[in-house]
Formats: sequence, C-alpha cells, structure tokens
Amino acid sequence: MSLLFTFHNGSTWALVGLIWTIQLAHYPLFSEIGRESFQTYHQRYTKRITWVVAPLMFTEIGTAGLMVMTDFREPWFLASLLPLAFNWTSTWLVQVPLHEKLSAGFDKQAHQRLVSTNWWRVAAWSLRGVCLTFMSQSHVLND
Repeated sequence: MSLLFTFHNGSTWALVGLIWTIQLAHYPLFSEIGRESFQTYHQRYTKRITWVVAPLMFTEIGTAGLMVMTDFREPWFLASLLPLAFNWTSTWLVQVPLHEKLSAGFDKQAHQRLVSTNWWRVAAWSLRGVCLTFMSQSHVLND
C-alpha cells in the first residue's frame, strides 16, 4: 500500500466516523438548543466544524484525484469514486444551503430536511469506507 492510499484511506475513515457523529449526535440536538440561542450557536458550530471537515474532505478528494492521475485503477477504488462525487455534490447543493437557511435562525423544516438528507451522506461515506477496506484486504492477501 502506498503512502498516498494511506492518507486517502485515513481521511475517508475519519469522515465516516465524523459523519456518523454529526448524524447521531450533532444534527438531532439542533432542535434542543432553543430559538433564542440557536442562531449564535449554529454560526459558531458551522465555523468550528468546518475546521474539522474541510481538511479531511480536501485530503480525501485530493488524494483520490492524485490516485486517478497516476492511473490507479483498482476496481474497489474506482467503485468508491461514485459515492465520493455524491458526497461533494450533496454537501454543496443540499447541506450547505440548508445550513445557510439555519444560520438565520432555527427552521423546523430545514432542520428535518438536514437530518433526513444527511442519511444519504452517511450511507455514501460508509460505502466508501467499505470499498477501501475491501481494496486493502485484497492487496494484503495478494501481496
């Protein structure tokens, strides 16, 4: 296994753990904060969580891009690119706009949509992790 794959795999699995934490702990608790405190809380939350999420997502997509550019064509890796593309698309077209709406104040519908649509990212990142694990195992067994 290459160092490049090690960084790629590590960033993916860090994001798998993070997305499950966000889905099961952070997002559901948004409705418990209270309307008077929510706007300030949410703005601070998004600023702080970005410092965790952004480096991992850029590492994941950057290392994936480098692997593609170096003709890395392992089937499990290639299969994992579809959920990677889905996660970036969903993040920018669904979750970010919902967070922007919530930054103005708690909105029950936006919150419910954030929680429900985020399950797709949970599934996609989990699928990526499984694909990379299968790839790792096939390389360990074949090396």
